[in-house]
Amino acid sequence: MSTTHVVHNHKGDYARTIECNKIDAFSPFHWLSLAVDDFFAAPLISLGYGLVFSVIPFLILQVFSLDANPMYIIPMVVGLALIGPIFSSALYDVAWELEKGHSPSFSHSVKSLFRNQVGLWGFAVILVLLFTLWVLLAGLVFALYPNVAEPSFVELSAFLGLGSVLGSILLTVVLVISAFTPQIIMERRVDIMTAVFSSANAVKNNLLVMCVWGGVILSAVTIGFLTSAIGFVIIMPILSYASWHAYIAAIKTKKERTFE
Repeated sequence: MSTTHVVHNHKGDYARTIECNKIDAFSPFHWLSLAVDDFFAAPLISLGYGLVFSVIPFLILQVFSLDANPMYIIPMVVGLALIGPIFSSALYDVAWELEKGHSPSFSHSVKSLFRNQVGLWGFAVILVLLFTLWVLLAGLVFALYPNVAEPSFVELSAFLGLGSVLGSILLTVVLVISAFTPQIIMERRVDIMTAVFSSANAVKNNLLVMCVWGGVILSAVTIGFLTSAIGFVIIMPILSYASWHAYIAAIKTKKERTFE
């Protein structure tokens, strides 16, 4: 297990690293099973948020027709995976309420977004900047797309290779810094750097399981786009709930959890 490392400590509580647990490689599938239970425990809220979260990818699909160019799905999957953690924050509150034995509500989940405004919205800005960077890089990558009706694999190789490398790098960065950051910010009410350092530390100490979890997320997001965004109605709530259970498993809880 990791130890708590103080990186910068003007106030004794800034930019520290919260201890993490070692997790079993097959834990993501347990998190998903718990998430399904949460979904059925709060079906109306889950479907409500699922509908909201499916609107953005649905609109993207209307703007960029997959029939015209199926390769658009690559930047779409990466883009949604980049900004997904912030969209999930309200659903973390739903899972937290269920954990406490409370009845979750839309109003309480919305209020949770303002529990640590500086931290959560500051982190949202970071993700938006990363997403903007990806949009710019994706535009450059698409310049390599062969200008022929039916390109061969060899002609597509530069496009596929560069797109995959750039997308993988960005997704790795986002997974490392955001795997548990929004959850920590919301529950612990800590600063952004403490949450980011703690998330990165937990990922570093659980590389195998986080690779499995990252694969689950990418597969789910891909399925969502392949179903014309309809699948996101169910996929987004379940991934969000599973992410909350991942946080509970990975980050050492306080001796007395703050239940509000």
